[in-house]
Amino acid sequence: MELPPRRNFEEVNDMAKLTIPEDELMRPGHMGCLGCGATQAMRFVLKAAGRKTILSIPACCWAVMPGVWPNTCLEVPELYTPFETTGASISGIKAALEVLGKDDVNVIGFAGDGGTADIGLQALSGVADRNDDVLYIMYDNEAYMNTGIQRSGSTPIGAWTTTTPVGTTQAWEKSPKKSVADIMIAHRIPYVATASAAYPEDLIRKVNKALSIKGTKFIQIFAPCPTGWKMDPGLTVKIGKEAISSRAFSLYEVEGGAIKINMKPKKTPLKEYLFKQGRFKHMPDYLINELESDLDSKWEELLFKEECSQKMLKKK
Repeated sequence: MELPPRRNFEEVNDMAKLTIPEDELMRPGHMGCLGCGATQAMRFVLKAAGRKTILSIPACCWAVMPGVWPNTCLEVPELYTPFETTGASISGIKAALEVLGKDDVNVIGFAGDGGTADIGLQALSGVADRNDDVLYIMYDNEAYMNTGIQRSGSTPIGAWTTTTPVGTTQAWEKSPKKSVADIMIAHRIPYVATASAAYPEDLIRKVNKALSIKGTKFIQIFAPCPTGWKMDPGLTVKIGKEAISSRAFSLYEVEGGAIKINMKPKKTPLKEYLFKQGRFKHMPDYLINELESDLDSKWEELLFKEECSQKMLKKK
């Protein structure tokens, strides 16, 4: 059988330019774990935002992964802040830039789910209330991974963490995952979106859109954590895609109060997604069925909201 001709480097490079920016602002040598979804998220966010960007990073995995000072794998300025202050920090950076007359610098808060859904929620609410012209990104790996895999408000039902142990106590996570995106929608800020490190084109498009809009913007990025999720590091992208198809996580955006679902894939069994991760291996079938039913109901609710949004736009 005759093989197709091999593409040369220039041809492959030209193809890549069609979808994802070529410029790399995250150098090799980060200190993250193998297969870290949060490193993928940062790489794609910086490709979208460009070099005129200032990052504010609280205590989280990304406070460690750039490297030990004065070394860093990121080619943009970084300001490290306490766990709870990301929202206040990006407001202050933006105010300082305005005093200096610099309106062409992107100010981005980049925080984990623990520092957003829990510890940093008050400061995030404050920046949304002021509607400061900043972008807040929550990379969601569903626990406090940097400090030892403790549960967060974003930890889903049934998940093992070091503070929701599995065994004779059956103390796995019982509370539903907190929807920070819904909380931000309720603040009526100009733009809210969810994204996934497994779908870089969608993620980059949403970051670009957010940075083109005046006011406070919020993006929640689904970022699998092989270490905390007890999974094969080579499955990060596959797990990210199965989260969407199983409806464990949904991709949508809200602009001007109108909801648009960005991906409606064919439904796949939730169990296939869960059992690729050791943190869910203990879950009994009845609990998986209950969780799947709940996620299906939330999906139907999201579809209904989208339908109502489109009707609202037509009336305008």
